[in-house]
Amino acid sequence: MVDVDAALARRLVDAQFPQWAGLPLHPHAPAGSDHVIYRLGEELSVRLPRHAGAIGQARKEAVWLARLAPHLPLAVPELVAVGEPGFGYPWPWAVSRWLDGEVATVDALSGSHEAARALAEFLTALHGFDAEPTADLAGLPLSTRDAATRKAIAQVGDVFDSAAMIELWDAALAMPDGPPVWRHGDFHTGNLLTTDGRLSAVLDFGELGVGDPALDLIIAFTLLSAETRATFRAALDVDDRMWTRGRGWALATGLNAYTYYAAVDPRVAAQTTRQINHALIGW
Repeated sequence: MVDVDAALARRLVDAQFPQWAGLPLHPHAPAGSDHVIYRLGEELSVRLPRHAGAIGQARKEAVWLARLAPHLPLAVPELVAVGEPGFGYPWPWAVSRWLDGEVATVDALSGSHEAARALAEFLTALHGFDAEPTADLAGLPLSTRDAATRKAIAQVGDVFDSAAMIELWDAALAMPDGPPVWRHGDFHTGNLLTTDGRLSAVLDFGELGVGDPALDLIIAFTLLSAETRATFRAALDVDDRMWTRGRGWALATGLNAYTYYAAVDPRVAAQTTRQINHALIGW
């Protein structure tokens, strides 16, 4: 982890982009676990990686989001500049257009069939994006999560139903991956914005890549209810094999976050508990 404070962010902006030196810079909360975020004036944001795992995102988004945006029915970040290391800060960082909106919540959208259809429309467009990826965008299959997921299941057996988790995980691994397509890779509630109660934007394409589309079905278990999941699944035309893999992805990623954050972050504990339980319910 690298400590980034407002003084450092200010020095980086002023030195590398003097055209924005006079704009006020304020921390934005809540920030994600991967980046420190500042609002720069009224129209821009500054996003600086906290750790080495996030350092490729600025350049990836700079290359691909401009190409993706015209094909997608919801707004995505628009990068206007990529900053360089400086003043002891070691990694590339990004300046983007500010996207207005509120972070999507279960309370606001879980019962919305309109939101379920909008999510399906977004994924249909993204998964159908026709562009040749670079080699570094190849995503990993579900099977690579096997050892970590089984270890996590053993750790949380006093919180969740171990037998049900093992049954789901075995079933998900038994399903062959779908043909590789473009996928968001981190498609959950915290990466969605709403405006006037409707979905308006999708954020954080750090995991953008090509692989099994079932990974993006995680949103069905982080945001939607049983009824709106049915609407989402029908609109996306998901078969049983892909749905089972999607449940497996939701279980694996939920367990990973739960075991890492639950003891220190009640908000993440609540979100991942919902995700795991809804993945076990399945429909």
